[in-house]
Amino acid sequence: MAPRVLQVAHRRQGPRGLARTPRRRAPLPRSFYFRPARAVARELLGCLLVSRLGGTLTVGRIVETEAYLGPKDAASHAAFRPSSHALFYGEGGHAYVFVNYGMHHCLNAITGRAGAPGCVLLRALEPVAGRRTMARRRGVPADSPRLATGPGNLTRALGITTRANGADLARGPVTIEPPDAPRDFRITSGPRVGITRARDLRLRFWIAGNRYVSRPR
Repeated sequence: MAPRVLQVAHRRQGPRGLARTPRRRAPLPRSFYFRPARAVARELLGCLLVSRLGGTLTVGRIVETEAYLGPKDAASHAAFRPSSHALFYGEGGHAYVFVNYGMHHCLNAITGRAGAPGCVLLRALEPVAGRRTMARRRGVPADSPRLATGPGNLTRALGITTRANGADLARGPVTIEPPDAPRDFRITSGPRVGITRARDLRLRFWIAGNRYVSRPR
C-alpha cells in the first residue's frame, strides 16, 4: 500500500542531517493533548521530546508517530489490556510507557479528555542534544541514523523506562516542547507496523525524507 502525502513542503536541515541544539521552551500545555489521537499524532511531528532522566539532558525532534484510538481500535491497549484502562481513560497529557516483547520500552502520549481514550506512540527521533549520552546508552556511533529510531531505541537513547509511566508531559522529567523551527516539512501517512490487528488503518505518520524515520520490514 503506497504512503499517503498529507501536506507538502521541505524542511531545511544542517550538514549531514545534524540539527542545531535549540533553546529550551515551555512544554506543550496539557490542553494540546485534549484532542483525538489522530490529530495529536500529526501535530507532534517536529516537536521536541526532552528527557532529563539520569541527570543528563537529551533532546530529539519527533519524526515518526502512530495513533492508537479507543476500544474500537483493535490494536489499541484500551481494547485488550484491562490493566491500562485507568491511564487510557484519564486526562490526556500523561506518559504511557509499556514493555513490548519483554524488553523494549515504548513511550506513548495519552490523548483526549478524561473518558475518551487514545494515545500516540512515539516511534522515532532526530537527535538534537545529548548525542554522546544517547550513543553510550545505545552502544552505537553518535552519527548513526538509528540512534533513536524505533520505539525501543528511542526510549533507550533518552533513558526512559516504566518509571516514567503516568508522568505529566507538561512538567517532566520527560516533556514535549513546541517545534524549534517552522513546520515546513512534508507529512506522509501509512499503516501502522508491528501489529496484528487493525493493520489497514493509516495511522502512522512521519516526516518524509527524514533519515531517522524507521524502515518497516
